[in-house]
Amino acid sequence: MNIYFPYQFDGRGRTREAELDDYVKQLVEQVLFTSPGERVNLPDFGSGLLQLPFAPNSLEMAAATQFAVQAALQKWLSSYVKVQSVVASAQNEKLTVTVSYSMLNTDVTQVQTFTYGSGS
Repeated sequence: MNIYFPYQFDGRGRTREAELDDYVKQLVEQVLFTSPGERVNLPDFGSGLLQLPFAPNSLEMAAATQFAVQAALQKWLSSYVKVQSVVASAQNEKLTVTVSYSMLNTDVTQVQTFTYGSGS
């Protein structure tokens, strides 16, 4: 059962289910936006991405972000997707992270982009 995120009820009053593509997109979002330590039963779940906007912005931070996000996605979602690339770029006070992946059962590439900082 692929539970829809955030949790919702369907028209019958039951737990809403998500299609596999939507479910995986929601999982990517959860990995990116969950800080390690937030989940009691999975204390190392997440990427720590939300802590980075408070760090000084630089090319080094963008590279560290790229490495941390790709490692977290591979660790937590390797049974669903093959991570093709994670590109993090820093421009002034803005951090942009683009994640490209394909489902294990298809060769279709999915791309999601997240922007943090001023102007986002």
